[in-house]
Amino acid sequence: MTSIFDQYEQASQVSQRAKPSEPMTSSGYINMQMDDNTPMFSKQKMNFNPSDLITHVAVASDYLVLAMANGKLFRLDLKKPDQHEEIEYTKFHPNSKLSGIFLDPLGYHLLLAFAARNKDGYPELVYLHRKSSKLKPVSKSKNYEVTEVGWNYENTSENSTGPILLGTSQGHILETELEADSDRMFTANQQYWRQLPNYLPLYGSREIDGLIFDIGHGTDMPITGIQFHRVGNSSKFFIFITTPTRLYQFIGHAVATDGKLSLQSIFYPYLTTPETGFQEIPSTLKYSRLQFFLDKNNVPKTFAWLTEPGVFYGQLDPTSQQNSNTLFTQGELINYPAETETKDEAPLSFVLTEFHVLLMYSDKVKAISLLNQELVYEDTYSSAHGKLKNIIKDPKRKTIWAVTDKAVFRYKVVREERNVWRIYTDREQFELAKEYCHHNPVFVDVINVKHAELLFSKGKYEDSAKIYAETQSSFETVCLKFLEKEQTNALKVYLYQRLEALEEDEKTLISMIVIWMTELYLSQLGLLRRSGKEDTEQYHQIQSDFEVFLLHPKVSKCMQHVKSVVYDLMSSHGDKQNLIKLTLINEDYENVVAQHIYRKSYLEALSMLQTLKKPELFYQFAPVLMEETPKHTANALIAQGARLSPAKLLPAFLSCESDKVHVDEIIRYLEFMQQNYNVKDRAIHNYLLTLYAEHDHISLMRYLERQGQDVTLVNYDVHYALRLCREKNLSEACVKLSALLGLWQGAVELALQVDLNLAKSVANMPDEPEMQRQMWLNIAEHVITKNQDLHEAMSFLKECSLIKIEDILPFFSDVVTIDHFREPICQSLEEYNNQIEELKAEMEDATKSAEYVRSEIQSFRNRSVMVLVTDACCLCEIALLLRPFYLFPCGHKFHSDCLLSEIQPILGPARRNKLADLQRQLSVLSNIELSTVTSSGLPLREALRNEIDDIVASECVFCGEYMINCIDKPFIDDADWDRLMREWE
Repeated sequence: MTSIFDQYEQASQVSQRAKPSEPMTSSGYINMQMDDNTPMFSKQKMNFNPSDLITHVAVASDYLVLAMANGKLFRLDLKKPDQHEEIEYTKFHPNSKLSGIFLDPLGYHLLLAFAARNKDGYPELVYLHRKSSKLKPVSKSKNYEVTEVGWNYENTSENSTGPILLGTSQGHILETELEADSDRMFTANQQYWRQLPNYLPLYGSREIDGLIFDIGHGTDMPITGIQFHRVGNSSKFFIFITTPTRLYQFIGHAVATDGKLSLQSIFYPYLTTPETGFQEIPSTLKYSRLQFFLDKNNVPKTFAWLTEPGVFYGQLDPTSQQNSNTLFTQGELINYPAETETKDEAPLSFVLTEFHVLLMYSDKVKAISLLNQELVYEDTYSSAHGKLKNIIKDPKRKTIWAVTDKAVFRYKVVREERNVWRIYTDREQFELAKEYCHHNPVFVDVINVKHAELLFSKGKYEDSAKIYAETQSSFETVCLKFLEKEQTNALKVYLYQRLEALEEDEKTLISMIVIWMTELYLSQLGLLRRSGKEDTEQYHQIQSDFEVFLLHPKVSKCMQHVKSVVYDLMSSHGDKQNLIKLTLINEDYENVVAQHIYRKSYLEALSMLQTLKKPELFYQFAPVLMEETPKHTANALIAQGARLSPAKLLPAFLSCESDKVHVDEIIRYLEFMQQNYNVKDRAIHNYLLTLYAEHDHISLMRYLERQGQDVTLVNYDVHYALRLCREKNLSEACVKLSALLGLWQGAVELALQVDLNLAKSVANMPDEPEMQRQMWLNIAEHVITKNQDLHEAMSFLKECSLIKIEDILPFFSDVVTIDHFREPICQSLEEYNNQIEELKAEMEDATKSAEYVRSEIQSFRNRSVMVLVTDACCLCEIALLLRPFYLFPCGHKFHSDCLLSEIQPILGPARRNKLADLQRQLSVLSNIELSTVTSSGLPLREALRNEIDDIVASECVFCGEYMINCIDKPFIDDADWDRLMREWE
């Protein structure tokens, strides 16, 4: 249970909430907790009580050492709070008093500095190792009152301190290294000092080897702080040394001697250099304090020097020493809180954190922000604990400890950077503010709003717009701000950035921004055009930005839904150039071509169609273009070639006026497609034939001639063509079409009305001789009946061999005498006589062939073949006479069952079924049925045998067609190949 005293202690801790210098602009976030109510600094009393009043304290690596007034050292491992030890130190130095204790960062090496208590005493330095309880004086350190120790933060050895620097009350700087081992607890390697402007050896080189570096120039100028660190990974080191009134800076390369690093070489260049590398602050105090803040990698980032007027604070930058005499940047003096800013009351000690400095007074601890110098925390101590003796920080664990006369307290620091972003925001360091807000969206939004408002107030409207777009500020409010200032470019920037941030499913907002930005661009371009500034750089820049905007993926996608609105906008501004570009971007080519046609720019429309190579647009706009500019349209259609279907262009052709100009161009295009791409579409050919029939009869005849006389190969509708030509009274074309349809009689009759030669050509077309003869007779009848011209009739006999004189005689009148036909009649009779003689010869040859066949048949009936006992079946190679067999004229012999087995697989399905049926009938015949006589006069058994023989023995399997059909089959089947291979082996 918490005691009343502890409750009082807790109440005495007051955290001051940092407030911004002016109210933060509210963001678009709602119900977000922006403040952290956890105390930034809190104190906890440790639960161990020293045996006497505390005089000095040192902490490092969770190892605590207290010096008490009873002359004892209290040592405690904070990880084991129940185990501590006390060591007496005053019995070794009765005439000296303890002036300070110093613990290295590892917590293993402790130095106790003693000062003379009276004239019999002398200053001395004593060493104590963590694992030892025996104090050892450091040789060669007598007569030097050590007031500060500069520890080596690179040292990792538990037995050695590494090179360290000691500061004395007289302003001397010494270098030494302390070692602890089994033989001797420590050794002092080398010490040196320097006194500007020259150096003096003390007591000869035997006593102390090296040099003394004298800060005070022979006067007593106590060293109050020493810090040294390596610069990066180089051999260069920088050193900070403070006195009550000065801050000295040294930088140089350390030299390795006998494998050990020595810092004394850093001071050599300053022997001949004017004393300029220091910062001086007047003070009446006899003390000052120096602290560094180290990051997680033990790299020093900032430093603070406590002086009487205030804390001098700066950012460490050793690399800047190349161009200046200082090792830090942004140095400033932080004043103490106003209520304590008096000459007789200054902090006794302090601790430096990353963003605050904790000031220790005799009865209180105050925390001041390093960024805005405001008091953020105050802790008052009760007199029951005594006065505050020191406040220190563990250099390794970064814990903070406050020590009074009677107690030890530990300070807990919780997110001390929580308000840093506010401070940086007030100081207009917005990038730093974002770094320290830990990506909190509320804080980031507040920072961005503040930044945007600042830029807006400075007139940097476009930069302000970019930042505003990243905030949650009201969209309408921001837009109105730019509209009131007539900052169109800034408004476009803001809208564009908001468009970038929108998700694709926020279609309504995207559409609104796209339409608005389009209106802004069009307004700017229109204003410049009306001002005659169309060729200026400003106009071209806006036009270029507009084109880039239209190509944005979100804009392009949005245009698919709002393009009609945008087209109307562009039309209202009269910006046809951008309208065409936009339609091209949206691939809305229909609108582009329609705009050209609306402006009667037919050639531009054709050029656009040819560039786009979109057939569907040709089909859509061809009627208008063909009507207005037939020649150029026909040229464009011809240039497209096979990409266009002539059949789909028929509506465009049919809609044109039927004047010669349009017809000629249509015919030119259709002829080109037929000749170069072999178009066979019937509708195209019918339409072309119609144009020929109406406007060009000569071309019609050439077309019909090219199509040929095979009705199956022509590409037009012959019946339609014949009907059309009859309507147009095109007799010659009708003759060709009738002949094509096989209407030979009508074709000849119509041809006779046109031209005799045409009729003759038609008469020669049919393939049947009888049809040719009949048409020639019709021609002859027409000519002879009309003219009764004997010579012309004789010419018919010469032109057509199918017509004889007797065929045309009936066409002559009765007054014509036979004498006029004597010669053709005699010729005809002679031909008949020759035919009779040929028939007689053919009959004699046929009679001789019949007699020869009869004699051959008779000879076969008397033919016989002798079968020997040694003859074997050609299939099974067993004696032939053992079973019934077949003997073929070729000489091959087969057992009947062997031949049957061989022939069955090669029979067709019908004959195989027939054979099986005959065999079944033969096997089931009874004795009565055996004697039955068939209609052929043979017994039934013999008749069945004969039918079986006709199937099985119709041909020799070795000499008949079967062997010829098997010529491509292998002699050995795949199934028997392996077996035969094994036999041959």
